[in-house]
Amino acid sequence: MAPLMGHLFARQSSDFDLSEPLSSFSDEWSAPSNYAFTILLLLGGDVVSRALAQLAGGWYTPVAFSFGWVSYATSAVNSAVGEMKLMPGSDTPCTVINVSSGQSRSNGSWILGRVMRDFEYWMKQDGPEVHKMVTELRDNKFKWDLDQAKAKSSGMAPKKVERPKLAGLVVSFWKVDEMKRSSVGKPGMDILFWSGVVTSIVQLGVAAIPFGVYGDWGYFLVTAAAIILCLLTGCQKQWKREKWACRIFEKGDKPRHYIMTRGNGAQHALIIECNGVGMNLEDLCTGFDNLDSPAISVTTRFAMLGLAVLWVCLLIASSALTDHAWFLIAVGSIGMLQNIFVAGWSRKPESLGLPLIFDGVIGHRKVIETLYKVEERLPNAGQRLAGEFFPAGLRSDEEDKLKGIGEKVKNRKEEHMTENEKLK
Repeated sequence: MAPLMGHLFARQSSDFDLSEPLSSFSDEWSAPSNYAFTILLLLGGDVVSRALAQLAGGWYTPVAFSFGWVSYATSAVNSAVGEMKLMPGSDTPCTVINVSSGQSRSNGSWILGRVMRDFEYWMKQDGPEVHKMVTELRDNKFKWDLDQAKAKSSGMAPKKVERPKLAGLVVSFWKVDEMKRSSVGKPGMDILFWSGVVTSIVQLGVAAIPFGVYGDWGYFLVTAAAIILCLLTGCQKQWKREKWACRIFEKGDKPRHYIMTRGNGAQHALIIECNGVGMNLEDLCTGFDNLDSPAISVTTRFAMLGLAVLWVCLLIASSALTDHAWFLIAVGSIGMLQNIFVAGWSRKPESLGLPLIFDGVIGHRKVIETLYKVEERLPNAGQRLAGEFFPAGLRSDEEDKLKGIGEKVKNRKEEHMTENEKLK
């Protein structure tokens, strides 16, 4: 028994080495194994999907090669074959209301969801008066809250009063730009677009380093092949078909007005006028994935299947590159940063195929007062918003006043048209 125990302890002491893990970590970080890159290629497919949704729609979609492409390519086969679509759904809930008919629809369009999500960003540039109105309302609300707090504390210094994040309702008016009719339903070339072009060039430059220094052309080949596969994925016509799945207005079509809002309790509501130019936002907000029979071509399905196979082949081929793996990891990391930037960065509506110009703003600390002014400017619009912001209904006197304003404006317009006809 004693010799056996001695043998075990002697064996354990000889195998006991605290420096072994440190040595393994050092070896892996100095020269990563081929498993590191192949595993990384399977991460981040959702980011790639959103980046493609942002930039796709034309013949050239500059979404850079990154770690998530293999994961995305395999999941895209399921989307194309099973779900019959490529575009993701809207990531920002909002409601679209037709002012004339009063029909209300929940948004399922990526385009309109991003227009609504990024409104605080682009309205400061395209409609600074809107931002000014919001600031004034919040200042007035803060002052009113402060006065109320002072009154409750009998003139003494009130407790801390926080500045309100929301105050009343601000309704901004926008028109589809007649001068940019050609850009309707087409992707724009903004900083997100050009970031992909620059990133691909930088990636090729990084991959060329081991080619020029060590004569190892494998990294350049894998990077170039991956970029080509990215471009082939983004150039599918199906992206455009899904992204702008709606009717495009032509000259001579009657004017349409649409309301966009996040719903009851929101700070903003947008009223968009399409006067013979623009898109049918009712069609668009339905979303391609909500159609009973979405039209995806057989060619697109086979193309996505073929691309998935090529991505898996590229994954296998890249596992053979072991000597200078840091260069390939650097290429993928640069691409991942570009994908994250594209997927999350704010854009103007023009870059999403909906060029808008500012046409006025109305706001008040009390929502009902805003609705009165909106109804005076555009009959029926105030009543449609009342149904959204007062789901339980208005008081009888408020409802009568709102309808009365709309009728007066309509009568005034009819009288004006009658006078013009007499003059003719």
